[in-house]
Amino acid sequence: MSTIIEIQGLTKKYGGLTALNDLTLTIEEGSVFGFIGPNGAGKTTTMRILTTLLKPTGGKAWVAGHSVADDPRGVRRAIGYMPDFFGVYDDMKVWEYLDFFAACYDVPKSARIGMIDDLLTLVDLNHKKEAYVETLSRGMKQRLCLARTLAHDPQVLILDEPASGLDPRARIEIRELLRELKNMGKTIFFSSHILSEVADICTEIAILEAGNLIAHGDMEEMKKQLRAHRLIQVKLLGDLGPLQELLLQHEAVQGITPPGEADLPHDVVQFDFGGNDETLSNLLAQLIAQGIRVVSFHEETGDLEDVFLQVTQGIVN
Repeated sequence: MSTIIEIQGLTKKYGGLTALNDLTLTIEEGSVFGFIGPNGAGKTTTMRILTTLLKPTGGKAWVAGHSVADDPRGVRRAIGYMPDFFGVYDDMKVWEYLDFFAACYDVPKSARIGMIDDLLTLVDLNHKKEAYVETLSRGMKQRLCLARTLAHDPQVLILDEPASGLDPRARIEIRELLRELKNMGKTIFFSSHILSEVADICTEIAILEAGNLIAHGDMEEMKKQLRAHRLIQVKLLGDLGPLQELLLQHEAVQGITPPGEADLPHDVVQFDFGGNDETLSNLLAQLIAQGIRVVSFHEETGDLEDVFLQVTQGIVN
């Protein structure tokens, strides 16, 4: 895959306040990149620089080969941008709204009719084609704005909090729509503080805190790198004593949580494990060889919230 967004040392200062500090990132074509962090972390600042709406204090950025500073028009042709507060024109019908933005991108009138129908089908708003925008629900307006970003068939979608303020059903609809866009080959760069939504659809993530990039990469790999040790749970039949004795003697076991603690069932033991997969497999074989009746043996993988809390520990507050 080739790099489609490249950021080198991007910095934005407002007087004595540093909103973005020396950000460096590369995003591959066709990826779904989740940009996460709390409010004020610098996510929107980064997106406004990438969309040529804000000039950086320092650093450089390119989108689809176009320099944000030197070729803003080329960048705008290559991207579809959905800001966190999108604008809709209430006195327009849905089809007129899309037609207006397509015209702004010089899409020929002869091509716009079919394109509008295709976009409305994609975002499941065909039945609202003749409705006025002001009559749409928030979720429908959100989908309409996403359709607007696609009017000129951009290579890259830059979406600032696309699921913000939506109810659970509408968030699911947006998530499914992003999956469909990914399948169409679009590169999607989106911000969110709804971590579970990011975890479900992105291929890579970056965590931003107070303007600083504090973690970046494939999500599963990040979990492995950031985890100081592995958390293993074992469910048994019968007496748990032999298991606990064996674990206490194992050099890779760094701590045991007995049944009844940390909301564990009475037949489950949890332990911190510092070894690799081979060592863990040998441990399971040892348990079985000694007649310990194992019902289940699995690793607690955690989720994106765990990763976020771990990497921001000591930075927040």
